[in-house]
Formats: sequence, C-alpha cells, structure tokens
Amino acid sequence: MKSHARVVVIGGGVVGCSVLYHLTKLGWTDVMLIERSELTSGSTWHAAGGMHTLNADPNVAKLQDYTIRLYKEIEAISGQSCGVHMTGGFMLAADKDRLDYLRTARAKARVLGMDTELVGMDEVAKGHPLIDTSHFVGALWDPNEGHVDPSGVTHAYAKAARIQGAEIVLRNPVKELIATPDGDWKVVTEQGTVDADVVINAGGLWAREVGRMVGIELPVLAMEHHYLITEEIPEIVAYNQEHGREMPHAIDFAAELYSRQEGRGMVIGTYEKACVPWSPKDTPWDFGHELLQPDFDRIGPSLDLAFQHFPPLATAGIRQAINGPFTFAPDGNPLVGPVPGLRNFWCACGVMAGFSQGGGVGLMLSQWLVEGEPEVDIFAMDVGRFGDFASRGYTRAKVQENYSRRFSITYPNEELPAARPLRTTPAYDLLKANGAVFGASAGLEHPLWFAAPGTDTVEQPSFRRSNAFGPTGEEARAVREAVGILEIASYAKHEVSGPGAEALLDRLLAGRLPKPGRMTLSPMLSPKGRLLGDLTVARLADDRFLIVGSAAAQEVHQRWFADHAPESGVTLRNRTRGLAGFAIAGPNSRELLARLTDDDVSAGAFPFRSVRRLDVGLTSAWVARISYTGELGYEIYSPVDHQRSMLQALLAAGEGLGVRLFGGRALNSLRLEKGFGAWLREFAPSYGPVESGLDRFIADKPGFIGRDAYLASREKPPARRLVLLDIEADGADAARDEPVDAGDRTVGFVTSGGYGHSIGRSLALAYVDTGFLDAELTVEILGDRCPARVLAEPPVDPSGARMRG
Repeated sequence: MKSHARVVVIGGGVVGCSVLYHLTKLGWTDVMLIERSELTSGSTWHAAGGMHTLNADPNVAKLQDYTIRLYKEIEAISGQSCGVHMTGGFMLAADKDRLDYLRTARAKARVLGMDTELVGMDEVAKGHPLIDTSHFVGALWDPNEGHVDPSGVTHAYAKAARIQGAEIVLRNPVKELIATPDGDWKVVTEQGTVDADVVINAGGLWAREVGRMVGIELPVLAMEHHYLITEEIPEIVAYNQEHGREMPHAIDFAAELYSRQEGRGMVIGTYEKACVPWSPKDTPWDFGHELLQPDFDRIGPSLDLAFQHFPPLATAGIRQAINGPFTFAPDGNPLVGPVPGLRNFWCACGVMAGFSQGGGVGLMLSQWLVEGEPEVDIFAMDVGRFGDFASRGYTRAKVQENYSRRFSITYPNEELPAARPLRTTPAYDLLKANGAVFGASAGLEHPLWFAAPGTDTVEQPSFRRSNAFGPTGEEARAVREAVGILEIASYAKHEVSGPGAEALLDRLLAGRLPKPGRMTLSPMLSPKGRLLGDLTVARLADDRFLIVGSAAAQEVHQRWFADHAPESGVTLRNRTRGLAGFAIAGPNSRELLARLTDDDVSAGAFPFRSVRRLDVGLTSAWVARISYTGELGYEIYSPVDHQRSMLQALLAAGEGLGVRLFGGRALNSLRLEKGFGAWLREFAPSYGPVESGLDRFIADKPGFIGRDAYLASREKPPARRLVLLDIEADGADAARDEPVDAGDRTVGFVTSGGYGHSIGRSLALAYVDTGFLDAELTVEILGDRCPARVLAEPPVDPSGARMRG
C-alpha cells in the first residue's frame, strides 16, 4: 500500500467503486479506495439490484438514466459482466389519485425525453399475466427499467478503475482520520497511514462512523428491508417460452411492493408502513455479509395484498427470504459533496438506490472535485442541504417516514408531519392562534396560509386546488388592496463584515455592491457561469453587509463564502436564527410602519432599496424597503427574542388599515403575478444569468467569479428563456416540471405554477425554447393539454410603480 494518494475513498460498495472509477475517467489516477472487508460488504451484496430512471427530481432522473447507460461502458473496459436485464416495467394505479400521479410522472418524463406510456389494463394483462387487473385502473409503462447483478456491477467499476490507474486495498479498516494544518488528511489504517489531499466518505452502513472520526454526525440511518425470492412459478415459465423474454417489473403502490423475475420465480420486495430502523446509534464494525432475521408478521399486510393482486404468488413457495439493512437520508436522497466546515472532506453516502443512482453520484462528485462544479444541478443530493437541525432524533423520524412512504403519493401541496414541530419562532403560538397552517423549511415552522376561525386547519393533499385556495385568495387580495404581514424568519441571513468584506463580496457577487444604507439584488455565479445564488445584499456600514437568500441553501452558501474567504480580515456569520422579523406589504404598509416609528418613512426620506436602523414598536430593527410581492413594502429584521412583541405591535397598529396575516401560498401567487422567480425554482445551478433574465443585475466590473463564462454566454442568443405563461386551466394549476408543448413538440418546462388570485388567472413561470415564444403553446396538467400564452409583461403593475412609489 502506498503512503500518499491525491484522493482516498473510504468504502468498497457500489458507490465508492463508482466514485473511484469516475475519478480515473476524468484523469485523476493517483487515487485509492480502502475497504475494511471485501468489495460489496455492507448493503451492496444483498441488494435486489433493481434500476429505473423515473424520479420526482428531474436532475436526479437524468443521473439515473446516465447510470443505466453506463453499464455497457464499464463492462467494455473491465471485461466484467454487470448482469444487465432490461425488462421494462409497469407502475400500477389502483385509484384515481394514483392515476393522476402517474400522469404527472409521464409528463415529467416527456420533458426529459424519456419514452414512457400510460396504458390500460388490457395492455397490462398482455404484458404481465400474473396481475389481476381488476384491482387497478391504469398503469405507466417504462421500457427503461430492469435489474443488474450487484456484485458484477461493483467489480466492473473496481476493475475499470484499476485498469485506469487506481489502487484498491481490501481487508484494511480505517482507524482514524487526522486533519493536518494545511488541510490534508492522515488516513490511519490497520496496514499503515496514507497521506491524502482529499478524503471521500463512501462508507455506506458505516458512513456515520466515518463521519464521527472527523467530528460530524451525518443524517443517515439504516432501515431493515425485506424481499423474497419465490420458487418456480408456472405462469412465468409459460410467459418466457411464449415471448422469449423475461417478465417485466411491476410496482404495486397499493401493496407497497415491487416485483421482478428471478430465474423462474419472482423477487417480491416491500416498503412496509411498520418499518424498523437497524442499529440506530452505531453500526457494528464486524457486520459485513450477514443477513437479519426475517419478520413475516411485519410484512404480512403487504404480502396479503400482493397475493390478491398477483394470485399466482399466493401458491408459490418461498425459496429465500432476505432482510438486510441499507441507508437513507431524511428526504431519501443521497448525501454528496464537500462537508461544510471541513476542508477536503467529501461525502458520497446515503445512496439507497445504488444501482439506479450510483453511476450518477460518482460522476457528479468527480466532476465537482476535478472540474470545480458538476455539470448538473444536484442540490437535491448536496450534503450541505442539511444543517445542525438534522439531529439523530430528527433523522430517525424522517427516515422512517420516508421509508414507509416510499410507495405513497406525494402531492405538490403536501407537508409531511414527522419530526414536527422541531424549530419554532417566539411568535409561533400567536400565528397558530390566528389560524396559521404551517410548513417546514430547514426544520423551521413557517405559515403557509391562515384558516378562518371554525374551519379546517389541515390542508387536504391534492393535485387540484385544495381547501387552502379560498383563504389564500383572500390573503393575496388583502396585500394588493390594503396591507399584509408575512413572517420571514425562515429567510436565510448572512452577515459578512470586516476590512476585507467588500473585496470578498465584490469577487463573489456579479452585481455592483451598494453604498451604505442601500441594498441591491445580485446573482452569484459559478466559474462556469451558472447561477449559485440569487441574493439581496444590504450594506449596513462601510465594512458590514447583510445578505438575504434562500433558507434551503443557507449551508451551501455559507460553504461557498467560507471556501473563498481570506485567512483574516473577514468575519462570516449565519444570522438566520438570530434575526427574525416580518415583511409588510400593500398600499397601506407605509402608514402601518409610520404608526410604529418616530422616523420619517415617507417616499422621499426612505426611498426604494434603502435600509436603515429604526425604532419600531418596542424594538430597534433593521428595516429594508423592498418587497417580493410587487407592492409597496418593507422587511423588518429584529432580534429573535423581540419577534413576538413585533407581531403584536404590527397587528395592533394595523387596526383600521385592513391588515391581514398572509403566508407562503399567497406570496407564491403574488410573485407569480409579477413574474418574480424563486431560488431552486427559476434560479438554480441548471441555468445561466442570460436565459434566466438575471443578467440585468450583473455589473460591468472586473474580477468576479464566472465573469468570463458570463461574457461568453452573451455572445450568442440563449436556447431558451424564462417566461411568464397565462394558462387556460380549470380546477388544477401547474406546479412544477410540467411540459410546455408547441403542437406535438415539447419546447419547455414549468418551474413554478399557481393561481393569480388578484387577477383570476392560472399562471406559471417556465423555460421555453426561444424559437417558440410566439407559438401556440400548451401546458400539460394532469393529462390535459391546456392552452397557454407568453405574457410580454407581468399582469400586475408592469412598470413597478407601486413597489417604488
């Protein structure tokens, strides 16, 4: 074993081997994988090996498609068979809601160019004779489904990586990880110490333990997972003989069951509601190729339904029962990328679908490390999406919820209940007493809408307009006509101060920095010119800035700031928890603020995009004259322990002004009416500033990150543009990822949608190919192609006079 490597990958499962292979593919050959036992130990060896392309996140779906296509490549390089069986598969709908879900899945697949098809039960009966079609109302056929040999895939990655220069050391447990002053690592193993520039934690079942070696607690938890392998089933033998191919896969959502052919029998796997975590605190180091005791009572309800829906299974013998652990993160997506707060320590773990996602994870991490950024937006996988709120207790609750809901419908308006409430503001009980229905962002409860007294305070999950529709409309109209109060504690707030703050931010932000007492909007770009942030920048003093951004991205943005900050002269602070506050918006908002302060807040004295310290009610607060609603408005940031009194003061002072509390649902309606984009929707690393329209906020200045790539992008017209659509929709609005079509051609996709309550129209923001902006367009909503037209300007106050007045 050599004593130095540019990269050490810890863990020899399918993900670790994929990372190793992709690093060599991109030209880094001084790389080493260290495995405590044998390749595939842990979860990989007992995996069912299923693979599919469909995913709720289109970017993850792209990576799954890449993974499946990759197997031919690594077979050719390594000479090792991956045991690929491309059978196709049916997803079965037992009721109308599930059929709506499959319609949305098919629409997303169309955007990605994937060849799926909604089929009737006659087609299912022909393609899969084990299914009793009387239990179902429709199905989605995906030809790009199948299964692989888990051992073959893992060894193909490993052999290909070795051929391309990598070293693999087996039966060599890592004992300690020691950070050096220059940012490197000493990887202490049983066979000696390796000096590494970068360490990648691909520890799988032991990812937590590897994380603890460097002082972090990763939000991952292993769950027990059952699948059964049956004896020979005559109907399968007959199907194989008649068609000359394997039986297709089938997912039965109602029975929480997936199935595929194995030999002349079937694999039947469950995601049962009564799920059980495995080894929730510590993973034993001596665990490796063992299985867990099957619990047929626990999976019994799923099997009972499976025997009804697939009658031949009821009489089939069980050849083998497999119960083994594999890891989940709280939201079911992997943990990938550099860990915030640690130099040169990366993660590639929590990958519960390793044979669908392992190749994509390896590619993205390797591109990120070698080239500085991945080519696809993988925020949904970024380890930085979780902060310290993701404790072990939170992780356990959310992982169990996620596992038990693996085959449940997730509605676009649904807020899941596990591990809530976790974080609340001091005003939480006052908001709740006023009918607040809450969502959660980064573990923090925030109001979505307000129910009237005596009405239902639970939003009914739906693909269509829910019981929140009426109250949301009243809130939105109150903002347009009078004044509304929105809690903004969930906004991320970053303070950057010190003598080097201006120079740092001038390099990080593409916009021009404001003068003291002023604020501006600025994109933040990657070196390749992609969007990394859409930020509001307030200059509180010569050497002090407050940056407001997305709560979901706060750890990611803090990591980016820290990665580029100098050794001294700049202080970075995440003030999100320290500064709470409220936004007030509407034509009466100036009068409301004036009633609470002795300062002059007239238009002349406090113009648009000003920021200043004011006494407001009982507290001293930073007040910014800006509004995401498009109306005259202010954002008021006070110490978190003053937040409750601030709300009481605002409500009391609003007497006679038509004041009303409003939430995130109304804010979405209001910002769509203005065509305002949102981070991780319209603005994300998938897009550049020109196509998104954020180029208007980029300054003609030297030296900012991404400048050269941005200037190059201006040399040719963008292939697509962000536009606002008016849609002829009835009873259901676009939500996200619906295809935009011109005739039979898909020419775009929705990034956000909803109802414009003050104008009575269904709206959506979408990226549309520039050659079709004047075409007759449709947006597919729940299978219906609804006529849509591009709006040349926002339907509400297109000049922005209200906001600036």
